[in-house]
Amino acid sequence: MSTLYDMSPTIDYDAPTPPYQQIAAEIIRDIESGKLAVDRPIPSESTLIQRWGVARDTARRAVRHLRELGFVYTVPQRGTYVRDRTGSETE
Repeated sequence: MSTLYDMSPTIDYDAPTPPYQQIAAEIIRDIESGKLAVDRPIPSESTLIQRWGVARDTARRAVRHLRELGFVYTVPQRGTYVRDRTGSETE
């Protein structure tokens, strides 16, 4: 059985999209495809750093971007989890 992140993707530094948004876009694809389920954790910052070969600030910005877009929520000292986006969009 393969794991979610078998392959190491690369950042396209020539793209108009910043690296943190490229990472966030892939996580969004994984959420929308069901690879990452509601109320389950997304990869940690350390995992994103290793997987993408980026600085901690870039990984942090990707997670913050996902939170701002409403795809995830963070529980202090626990991690960041996929938000249920079905139904009401109120907070």
